[in-house]
Amino acid sequence: MDPNAGERPLNSQYFTEGAVLLVDKPQGWTSFDVVNKLRGKIRNLFQLKNIKVGHAGTLDPMATGLLIVCTGKDTKRINEYQDRSKVYTGTVTFGGTTASYDAETEVDATFPFEHITAELLEQAKEKFLGEIEQVPPMFSAIKVDGQPLYKMARKGESIKVDARKVHIYEINFTRIELPEVDFEVHCSKGTYIRSLAFDLGKALKSGAYLSALRRTKIGEFEVDKAKSVTEWVEWMDGKIQA
Repeated sequence: MDPNAGERPLNSQYFTEGAVLLVDKPQGWTSFDVVNKLRGKIRNLFQLKNIKVGHAGTLDPMATGLLIVCTGKDTKRINEYQDRSKVYTGTVTFGGTTASYDAETEVDATFPFEHITAELLEQAKEKFLGEIEQVPPMFSAIKVDGQPLYKMARKGESIKVDARKVHIYEINFTRIELPEVDFEVHCSKGTYIRSLAFDLGKALKSGAYLSALRRTKIGEFEVDKAKSVTEWVEWMDGKIQA
C-alpha cells in the first residue's frame, strides 16, 4: 500500500502532493484501466479537475500482480521505480507457439514436448542467465515510426524488431507437469517474459508460450503489501467517511 498511508489526512493535498499506491492488478485489466479507475475516483472524491496519475511499468492484460501507481508530484518518480528489477511468477506451456507469445492469441503451431525433462530445463536456462539480447514480441507497445507494434501485428504486418539487452538474474522452475512448467524469474527492467518463454521453447527444440504471469516484486515493493483496485476505492471511501 501507500508507504505514507495513515501518516497524512486523506484530502486533495494527499494526492496532489504525491502518493504511491501499490495495486494488485486484476487479470483482464490494462494498466491504463487501473490508472483511469483510480484517477476517476480521486477526481470525484475531491472535485479535482486535474490530477496527475501514472503507473511505473506496464503489465499486459493477461498478467496480474504488482503495479505501482503514482499521483501528483510523485509522478516525477515513475522512471525511478521503472528502473528497478522485477520478480515474476507464472506458467510456460510447451508444445505450441502463439503470435503474441502468450495465451492472448491462438496456438499457431505445435511441437513435441515429451522429450523435455527437469535436467534439460536446468541446462537450457543457463543460456538465459546474465546479460542477454532479447527480441521483444510483435504484440507489444514498443513504437516503430510512431506506431505501436501490436497495432501492426493485428493488421498481419510483421517487421524486424531489434534485439535489446536485458539482464536475467535468476530463473527457478517451481513445478514441472508437462506441458506446463511454473517458474519464478528475477530480471531487469525491459525484460519480456513472453519472449523468454518463446526462446526457452526454441532452446528445448520445442515451442512454448506464456500461459500465466504475475508480478510479485518491483525493487523493494512487494505485491503482498498491495491492495486490489476495489480495496483502494473502499479505503478512500472509508477514510473520507471516518
